[in-house]
Amino acid sequence: MTPPDAPQNRWSDLDRPPLNVTALRRGLLRPESLWSELEVVETTGSTNSDLAERARSGDLAEGTVLVAEEQTAGRGRLERSWTAPPRSGLFFSVYLEPGDDVPVERWGWVPLLAGVAAATGLAKSAGVDTALKWPNDLLVTVEGEERKAGGILGEFAGDGIVVGLGINVSLRADELPAPTAGSLALAGAVSTDRETLLRAVLRSLEHWYGEWKGAGGDAAASGLQAAYAAGCATLDRTVRAELPGGNSLVGQAVAIDGDGRLVLSTEDGLQQPVSAGDIVHLRGAAGGLT
Repeated sequence: MTPPDAPQNRWSDLDRPPLNVTALRRGLLRPESLWSELEVVETTGSTNSDLAERARSGDLAEGTVLVAEEQTAGRGRLERSWTAPPRSGLFFSVYLEPGDDVPVERWGWVPLLAGVAAATGLAKSAGVDTALKWPNDLLVTVEGEERKAGGILGEFAGDGIVVGLGINVSLRADELPAPTAGSLALAGAVSTDRETLLRAVLRSLEHWYGEWKGAGGDAAASGLQAAYAAGCATLDRTVRAELPGGNSLVGQAVAIDGDGRLVLSTEDGLQQPVSAGDIVHLRGAAGGLT
């Protein structure tokens, strides 16, 4: 066992080997692929910030992927921080340019698309049932409770959009940042090999992005809207939407509309779409607190 005061290096935790960038490039950077460039860095503040800065300078090709073994200033929605031990998860961002093929008002679907891609890719590669909490959380079940194992952040930059994903892979119980957090390992994943998981998520993202872009960004025609609804743990629950400005709204989540908004049915019988805000699951379909 390594003494607690021993200096740390890339091989300090042999359960968490570094990513093999050569193997990842060989598997993902094909002539017909969406992915055009893949870089793995040892540490950075935020992969999203790094790609966004390059996009704004015009020095970025669509399909660029930036992966960090460690993020020291990872960001979630509402400027929340995201931290985890080195090599304990997947921390990466991609740059996409829907361009003239997709009206800009439909670009808001891209983070939701990334959620569908991550959930389906992880289900296949890790053998873990991964659900979506609207708008950007990935949920797994740990000891019978839903826990957040990942998050997604999208931001416009340059001529496109940067989408970042953070996924807890091998975090142990004593490493979790909050009681509501989880990891693929704690959810019983059959594989925590990060290269396998990353390839699966990126290939799934390529598939869904191609379908959505090919349909002109129409989430219904591409099947994206139905896929998101099918995997969304927020639907059919009573929730509280904490809205920008400090207001809140309570209702039953009944649908994801064509613009990617969460539709709540309130006590006064209104159907209220929510486009932004924090969602708190209050009661499940069976009436239990969640």
